[in-house]
Order: sequence, then structure tokens, then C-alpha cells
Amino acid sequence: MQRNTQQRDAIRKAIRDADRPLTAHEVWHAAQRHCPDLGLATIYRALNALRDEKLLTAVELPGSAIRYEEPATSAHHHFFCHTCERMLKLPGTPANLRSLAPKGFRVERCELTLFGRCADCCKPAPRPTKRPSAIKSATHKKKKRRTAKK
Repeated sequence: MQRNTQQRDAIRKAIRDADRPLTAHEVWHAAQRHCPDLGLATIYRALNALRDEKLLTAVELPGSAIRYEEPATSAHHHFFCHTCERMLKLPGTPANLRSLAPKGFRVERCELTLFGRCADCCKPAPRPTKRPSAIKSATHKKKKRRTAKK
């Protein structure tokens, strides 16, 4: 059993406050608010120790960074935004999910991840507006071309 340190407390608080699974880099940035001198190597060591002590759970997706969250107190699944790569918790679990197992099989654990784009990434990008000086410059160039052709 590891002793609690200021760094470990900052890491656990960062994960708890986020209320979603975080990558080691996200933990690092969030934990620095509570412990500014925290290094990335310390983050990795602490995350591994907290995981070994069952104080954190790892959420792993193929081709993506491992994310960490507090152990689940209730059934939940995840949503992964493939645009910004954020992962969010989804409350509950579909009622008939266990019934999908073949006859005679017993489901012991279930992990479901939905993939798509989060609400922020679905928002249309703001249309760039031309600056008044750019409009004047473009109009001035057109006038020059017309007078040059005459």
C-alpha cells in the first residue's frame, strides 16, 4: 500500500473532478492546478500504482491512449469522440445486452463503447468573415485590372 502524497491526491482529484475517463496527459494538465510542479513521469508512476491498488480503473481502446477513471459504482459505458478524442461516461446499460451472449455462456463483464462525434465537434464551424480592409483591397485590385484593360 502506497502512502498518500500531495501528487497522488492531485491526480485523484483531477480524475474525480473531470467525471470522465482521462488520458495521462489530461490528468497531468488537470492535476497541475493542484500541484504545479507535478511531472509527467510522476503521473505515469502514480496512475500505475493507483491502478494496481484498484483505486483507478483503466479504459482501453485499440489504437488510443489508455484512459483512467475511478472504479464504477454503477453500470456505465462510454462514448468516444473520434474528432477530439474525448471519452465520456454513459449512464446505465441496455437491458437486453446480456441476452446477446450465446446460449450456455455466462457474461461476467460488459464493456460497451459508442463511437462518433460529441456535441462540440458536431457544431458547424463559424464562417470566416472578411475584414473591411480585405474587402477594400480586393475591390481596389478589380478596379485596377479594369482600367488597365481599357
